[in-house]
Amino acid sequence: MKKFLSQAYLWLLLVMLYAPILIIAIFSFTEAKVLGNWTGFSLRLYENLFLGGMSNSLMRSIVNTLTIGVISAVISTILGGISAFGIYNLKGRTKKVISFVNDIPMLNPDIITGISLFLLFVAVGVTQGYVTVVLAHVTFCTPYVVLSVMPKLRQMNPNTYEAALDLGATPSQALRKVVLPQIRPGLISGLILSFTLSIDDFAVTLFTKGNRGLETLSTYIYADARKGGLTPELRPLMTIIFITVLLLLLVINIMGSRSKSKIQK
Repeated sequence: MKKFLSQAYLWLLLVMLYAPILIIAIFSFTEAKVLGNWTGFSLRLYENLFLGGMSNSLMRSIVNTLTIGVISAVISTILGGISAFGIYNLKGRTKKVISFVNDIPMLNPDIITGISLFLLFVAVGVTQGYVTVVLAHVTFCTPYVVLSVMPKLRQMNPNTYEAALDLGATPSQALRKVVLPQIRPGLISGLILSFTLSIDDFAVTLFTKGNRGLETLSTYIYADARKGGLTPELRPLMTIIFITVLLLLLVINIMGSRSKSKIQK
């Protein structure tokens, strides 16, 4: 009975989590403007999404979301990789303190981070817009990259870097040809995680985008919902985003399992 209840509880949680996504995916294959009203199978919403039938504001929000996500993910990966390497080479209490400080943004609620960055930009007189959103996303994505890279650094033989220097490699060559190949899976995982966190963020973006009309997909959906309904083309868009993120997670898990098998061999 205990095993049955635990499995039933698990399945109930899975249904509650994924049933709304499944409903959105199903009703993305009908032309009905109202979610829940099935008017027959149709790919019209997907055609509108890809052939320019959707509104210009939605298209701009998608472009802003993707560009901000790519830029912030690349910058976060570079900064996070450098930071992880620096933290790894620290010793004693300093290393523990810096690691603890790196964990704070991940544990801090998004709304607190958004308000803090909003007050900071106002205090220094920075005009809020595209740049401030990118800076905000880099701020909360970088610690996740550090968290992804640190395990790879711990798995690395600490004598490898020094051995490369003893064999005549310069510090930059040893870093590029010895260290980076070993931490590359962590960097790739951090890059993908940063991108998904960026396109998913709402609270931080809302407080740092200013009032100049900049919209990302999350803020567009919020504004669209406040008008009393959602744009029908959002249903296929959400379905595509979910499948894309699912595929990325599968790639990350496959890469992780392969790296573990190589280490065991």
